[in-house]
Amino acid sequence: MTTVPPFGELTAPPHWRTVDFISDLHLQASEPATVAAWQQYLQTTPADAVFLLGDIFEVWVGDDAIHEPGSFEAQACGVLKAAAQQRPLYFMHGNRDFLAGDGFLHHGGITGLQDPTVLTFAGQRYLLTHGDLLCVDDVDYQRFRVQARNAAWQQQFLAQPLHTRRLQARGIRQESEARKQSGATYADADTATALAWLQAAGAQTLIHGHTHKPANHTLAAGLQRVVLSDWDAAALPPRLETLRLSTAGLERVALAPMYQAS
Repeated sequence: MTTVPPFGELTAPPHWRTVDFISDLHLQASEPATVAAWQQYLQTTPADAVFLLGDIFEVWVGDDAIHEPGSFEAQACGVLKAAAQQRPLYFMHGNRDFLAGDGFLHHGGITGLQDPTVLTFAGQRYLLTHGDLLCVDDVDYQRFRVQARNAAWQQQFLAQPLHTRRLQARGIRQESEARKQSGATYADADTATALAWLQAAGAQTLIHGHTHKPANHTLAAGLQRVVLSDWDAAALPPRLETLRLSTAGLERVALAPMYQAS
């Protein structure tokens, strides 16, 4: 039997005409072109609100990293704070930045979102999720997810010195990259689970990231699953895309070469 999680609810204010969804940017200091594209995008998007649906950062080792002088986390929160003064920003945890807490939200001027959340916009209901919960066949990851979202586990991890946490995160990233280079296959979103969520939420469209497989999937009559693109400004061709929702519907907007660093 498919487990359906509780949903958050958000109703767009009447004055919103356009909203953007992005995810899986995996921002890190070693990828300056993607960071620059993200910053430029946040400064110039015409959207009335931006939804950051997880894995915005390659890793988040704790909100105290924001206070480390010159840290990447401090710089990123500065970018978010400036953007949040122009339009509302909403953040949903991913599997890489699940430790982003109230300190991060406060410093960035961001509103946190429950995963999943139903957005009501122009009379339509859109179900938003990062997407990792839909990959039910990835049993090892789902087991880790339960552990990592446990408050006691997080408290124990965050109690370690910041330097130690950064070293551990670097090791995890190296393991992940090695698995990717080995050609390992990853579980995709489960169709039965996606359908069960949509039906329970009374929504027609499910929007998510996580899988790095941007596509539009028809699940049943009138029900669809729309997958966000990951970002990589240094790739050939560069991957820089937002999913834009307006009263006319959903549209993929390619941002490269518009936001590609020169």
